[in-house]
Amino acid sequence: MAKKAKNFKKSKTGVYISLASTAAGTMSVVKQARMARQDNDMLRLADAAVSAAAIVTGLAILYRELKRLGDDDVLLG
Repeated sequence: MAKKAKNFKKSKTGVYISLASTAAGTMSVVKQARMARQDNDMLRLADAAVSAAAIVTGLAILYRELKRLGDDDVLLG
């Protein structure tokens, strides 16, 4: 049982949870970009753009991992 819990991140469920938490980060980036536009703060706007790129890249990596898992899910035995 402990071995299965240890490999949770490599399971479909773990990847789905990672996808959801990464996607939830988009709300803070959108909020940061709106505030930066209101204040005409180019540095904060650039930071929001870099953060958005990191989120997109993270989601793409997690999606690829999900496709790789296929049928050999760790938690399903």
